[in-house]
Amino acid sequence: MAGLLYRLGRFSARRHWLVIITWVVIMAVAGVTYTLFAGTISSSITIPNTKTSQVQDELADKFPSANGGNGTIVFETKNGKAFTDQQKSDVDDFLQKIEKLDGVKGATSGFTTQQQLDDGRQKITDGEAKIAAQEEQISSGQAQIDSGKQRIAAGQAQIDAQKQQVAALTGAAQSAAQAQVDAAQQQLDAQQQTLDASQQKLDDGKTKLSDAKQELDENGRLLDLSKDIRFVSSDGSAAIGTVQFTKSTFEVPADTKTAIADDADSADISGVEVYVSNDIAQGVPSILGPGEIVGVIIAALVLFLMLRTIIGAAIPLVSAVLGVGVASLASLSFSGLVEFISVTPVLGVMLGLAVGIDYSLFILNRHRTQLKQGMPVHESIGLANGTSGNAVVFAGATVIVALLALNITGIPFLGLMGTVGAVAVFFAICIATSFTPALLSLIGMRILRRKERERIGNTDSTRVPNKPMSTWRAIVTLVAGIAVLGTIALPATQMRLGLPTGASESVDSSQYKAYKALDDQFGAGQNGPLLVVATLPKAVSKDDVTATEVTIGEAIAENDDVKAVLPIGASKDRDIIAFQVKPAGGPDSVSTETLVKDLRTKDVTVDDGTATLGVAGNASANIDVSEKLANVLPLYLVVVVGLSLIILIVVFRSFLVPITATAGFILSVLASFGGLTAIYQFGWLGSVFGVHDPAPILSFLPIIEIGILFGLAMDYQLFLVSGMREAYAHGASAKVAVQRGLHAGRAVVTAAAIIMISVFAGFIFSDSSTIKPIGFGLAFGVLIDAFVVRMLLIPAAMHLLGTSAWWFPKWLDRIVPDVDVEGAKLERSHPDDRSERGEHHGSHAAPVEPDANPHEGHTPTHRA
Repeated sequence: MAGLLYRLGRFSARRHWLVIITWVVIMAVAGVTYTLFAGTISSSITIPNTKTSQVQDELADKFPSANGGNGTIVFETKNGKAFTDQQKSDVDDFLQKIEKLDGVKGATSGFTTQQQLDDGRQKITDGEAKIAAQEEQISSGQAQIDSGKQRIAAGQAQIDAQKQQVAALTGAAQSAAQAQVDAAQQQLDAQQQTLDASQQKLDDGKTKLSDAKQELDENGRLLDLSKDIRFVSSDGSAAIGTVQFTKSTFEVPADTKTAIADDADSADISGVEVYVSNDIAQGVPSILGPGEIVGVIIAALVLFLMLRTIIGAAIPLVSAVLGVGVASLASLSFSGLVEFISVTPVLGVMLGLAVGIDYSLFILNRHRTQLKQGMPVHESIGLANGTSGNAVVFAGATVIVALLALNITGIPFLGLMGTVGAVAVFFAICIATSFTPALLSLIGMRILRRKERERIGNTDSTRVPNKPMSTWRAIVTLVAGIAVLGTIALPATQMRLGLPTGASESVDSSQYKAYKALDDQFGAGQNGPLLVVATLPKAVSKDDVTATEVTIGEAIAENDDVKAVLPIGASKDRDIIAFQVKPAGGPDSVSTETLVKDLRTKDVTVDDGTATLGVAGNASANIDVSEKLANVLPLYLVVVVGLSLIILIVVFRSFLVPITATAGFILSVLASFGGLTAIYQFGWLGSVFGVHDPAPILSFLPIIEIGILFGLAMDYQLFLVSGMREAYAHGASAKVAVQRGLHAGRAVVTAAAIIMISVFAGFIFSDSSTIKPIGFGLAFGVLIDAFVVRMLLIPAAMHLLGTSAWWFPKWLDRIVPDVDVEGAKLERSHPDDRSERGEHHGSHAAPVEPDANPHEGHTPTHRA
C-alpha cells in the first residue's frame, strides 16, 4: 500500500492540473446527479417491526378510520382571554384550508370537539333528569294501580259475600239477586283486566327505563373516564386543532408538513397565535450554520498557528470542503431511492470536515518537514503520501469499518447513517492522497515560509527525550486519570434514551411554544397521547359495544399514570376497540414509558374471554425506537471492541498495547456519555450549552458516538504508539521509547485533536435539537480521548508495562501479516541522499548517548 500511495503521490505531483480538474469534474457530476435524482429528507425516525408499527398495521387493516397519524395545531389568544365568535370562525376557516392539503384526511376544530363532549355531558345530565321524572311517573302509576288492586279486592270480597247471601234465597228472589251479583262480577272482572293491562304497560315502561338507565350509566361512566381530556382550555383562551393524516405521522411527506407549518406561520387570525406541534414542524436542519462556520474558522486559526502560512492553512480546508461536497452530493443523490433522515447528511458533513482537515494536515506536515531537510518537491510529496498517507489510509479504513459495522444492528436508518459517514471518510481519504498532493505540487516551495526556505538543509538538531518518566509520576497519572474519568462517567449510569420532543427545540420555535401551551393549559400528557387498541377474543354485538368499552376503559384507567381515557370506537366487525389515553406525564417522562410497558402486558377480562392491549402513537413509537436502539448497543460495542483488539494486535504486534488502547477507548466513551447525561439530561451547565429543558439522550447517539470515537481513538493511538514502537525497535529501552514516541507525535495529534474538537463543537450551537448533543458528544469525546487518554494514561500505562508491553509469541509473529502502517520500508528504500552525506540531522534526534537501560535482554519480536 505504501508503494502504491507513493506512486499516486508522484503522479498527482507531476499531473497536478489533471488531478485537480478531475476532482472538479467529479464534484460537478455529483452535483448533476443530485439535481436529477435527489428526493426529500424525512425528519422522523422509524424502525420497522416495532410494537407500535404492528398496532398501526392492524389498525390499517381492520380500523381504517382510526389509522393514520395525528398532528396538533395550538391556537392561543394573545390577550389571554376567551376566544370571540369571530376568532372561532377564523380558526374553523383555517382548519378547513388545512383539510384540503394532500395527505390530510381531516382537520377538526377543538371548539367542535369540545362542544360535542360538552353536549354529551349535558345529554347525560338531561337524561338523568328525564329518567328521574319517568321513575317518579312510574312510581305514581304503580301507586294508582296498587290502589286499584285494593279496590278490586274489596269489591271481590263484597261480591263473594253477596254470593253467599244469594245461595240462601229461593225462587224468583234468588234469580234476581244472582243476576245482580253476576253483573257486578262482570264489571269487576273488566276493571281487573284494565288494571292488568295498565300493570303490563307499566312493567314494560319499567323495563325500558331500566335499559335506558343502564345505557345512560354506561355513557356516563365513559364520559367520566374522559373528563380530564379537553380541546378548549378551561378559561377558553387556548384551543387544540387536530390534523389527521392519511399515513402514520412518521410517513407523512415532508412537503405536507411544511405546507401546514407555512400556513400556520402566515395565518392571519386577529388576536390569535398559531403554533404547530413537533409532530408537524420537525424541520430538516441546515447543513452549515453560524456555529459550524465558527468551528471551521477556529480550525483555520489552529492550522495557521501550526504552519505559520496562510496558503498552507488553506490546503487542508480546501481539501476537506471538496471532500464534503463530493460525498454529500453523491450520498444525497440516492435520497430518492432510500429514506434519509435529516441528521444523516449533517453527520456526513461533520465527519467529512473533521477527518478531511486532519488527514490532509498529516500529509502536508510530513511534506513540509521533508522539504526543510532538502528533499525535492515531487519526491517529498510522493514519500509523504507513501508514509503519512499510508497511516491516513489505515486510520480512515478503521473509521470506515466502524461506521459500516452500524449495519449489523439491523436498524435501517442507523445503517444508512453509518454508510453515509463512511462515504464521507472514504472521500476524505481519496482527496487527501490525491488532491492534496496535487495542490502541494502546484504551490511548490511556497508551502514553506521565506525564513524556512532560506534555511533548507540547515535545520537545527532536535534533541529527543533520553530519560523515562518517573515511575511514581506514571502511577499517579494513571490512578488520577482513571479516577477523574470514572467520576465524569458516573452520570452515565442514569442515562435514559429518547427522541427529541417540542421541549427540546429553540424557545423561539413554534414547536416549543406549542409544547409549552399544551403543557400549561391542558396538562403534560396532552403532548404525548397514546392510542390504545384492545383486541377482543371474539366480535361483540352492537348492543354490547358500549358495555365492553366501559369495561376496558375502566381497566385502563386503573393505572395511576393514566389521566384520562377517551373511546374512539370499534372496528367494522367489532373485534377491535380503540381508545385515546392521556398519560399523567409528558412523552419523554419515566411514567409514560412505564405506562406503555404496563398497558402492553395488561389483559382485560370481558364477557367472552380476555382482551389484549396494544399501544401506538408518537410517544409509544419514540419509546419503541429508543428501546430497540438500547438493545443493540451492547452487540455493537462488543463488535467494535473486538475489532479494535484484532486491528491493534496486527498493527503493533503486541497483546498488552491493544488491551490498554481498548481500555482507554472504553474510558473515553463512558466519560463522554457521562458528560452528555450531565448536561443534556440533568441540565448541568444548561445555560452554557443552550439546554433549557433537560430530556433523555438522543436514542441513536451512543451507538453513533461509539463508532466514530473508536475510529478517531485508533487514529491517535496509531500516531503516538507507532512512534514508541519505532523508537523501541531502534534500540531505545521500552520506557525511554514511550517518551520519544510521545515527543514525536504530540504536536500533530494536538493540532489534529483541536481541529476536530473545533469542528464538532461548532455543531453544539446548531438550531436542531438532534444535532446539538451529537456535536457535544463527539467534541467532548475527542477532548477526553486525545488529551487525557492518549497523551496521559496510555504513556503512563506503557511506562509501567515496560518491555512486557511489546511481548508477542514468535509463532504468532510469523503468522500475523506485517502491516507497515507508517511506510517505514518505503522510507528506507527512498533515503534522502543529503541525510546520507551527513549534511543535517533533520527532524531526527541528534546523536545522544546510548540508553542506560536498553532492551534488558528482550528482543522485540516485531519486524522493524
